[in-house]
Amino acid sequence: MSTAITPAAIRAARASLPSDVAPSPLLRARWLDAAAGGAAVWLKDETWGPTGAFKIRGATHAVATLPAQARERGVTTASTGNHGRALAHAAASQGVRAVICLSSLVPQNKVDAVRVAGGEVRIVGDTQDEAGEEVARLVREEGLTEIPPFDHPAVIAGQGTIGLELTEVLGTVGTVLVGLSGGGLAGGLALALKSECPQARVIGLSPDHGGAAMHASLQAGHLVEVPEPPSLADSLGGGLGADNRYTFSLCRDWIDDVVLLCEAEIAAGMRALHAEQGLVAEGGGAVGPAALLAERIAHPPGPVVCIISGAGIDPTLFRAVLAGADALAKGEEP
Repeated sequence: MSTAITPAAIRAARASLPSDVAPSPLLRARWLDAAAGGAAVWLKDETWGPTGAFKIRGATHAVATLPAQARERGVTTASTGNHGRALAHAAASQGVRAVICLSSLVPQNKVDAVRVAGGEVRIVGDTQDEAGEEVARLVREEGLTEIPPFDHPAVIAGQGTIGLELTEVLGTVGTVLVGLSGGGLAGGLALALKSECPQARVIGLSPDHGGAAMHASLQAGHLVEVPEPPSLADSLGGGLGADNRYTFSLCRDWIDDVVLLCEAEIAAGMRALHAEQGLVAEGGGAVGPAALLAERIAHPPGPVVCIISGAGIDPTLFRAVLAGADALAKGEEP
């Protein structure tokens, strides 16, 4: 385990998060009990917060722990989704400049969301790599501090606070089902949870479309690159970074299993969450209920908690899923 990421560090993050960031609601979901073999199922609803996703935890803690000189210069990141919006909001709420670098392919609604949250948007190039080059320039020439989406000690500690909140309410936890992408959420949560409930199982969930970088890396025993095909669970795509320092080892050491879901299973989870619980969840946020309904988790020890990680889905796409679409249309972006 990295000495920078410890249960004590996560507890410190938990104590520092403001009330508009944590704790998030824990909702009973009796309609899923039968799918969990009779175990009691709960939903940890991360869609309720100021940016609609769990990323606000890590971003808020990372900005709060910056030294004074770094706060004066500002922060930056390259992001196409929830992290950029979260960092913009966290920085604005703490009086810190935030420059969010996006490629020209990022949908306008996401660009607008970053601006509304208080971020300064830079549109650079046609790829995430080109946006990342602008981040490197800002760090090098203007002294901004990069806060990456997941592989950062303070970000991981912030995301890991979810694990502590589960034990605060439930006392003991049997199984947690959580989306697995870069591993900041799943790894941090697992470390925090098992520091309080060593017997708990944490199962990571990813799409089976070939873009599950953490799953492929864990299987290989080292970092591997994978393609990024489109998916309803687009927030669970992306690589781990060639210089990954924290999340790969955290997930290797603390996650118990990884289960892959097809697009139709993810869509069914999104529809069920909306019909039964009234929640709007992006594909990556619906994978817990999806895995239970698809009977991919055999007899999980209870209580079972599904992390509903975010609500960042285009309204048109969400309506299509509710109408019965089981995957993105050919050529369609999430």
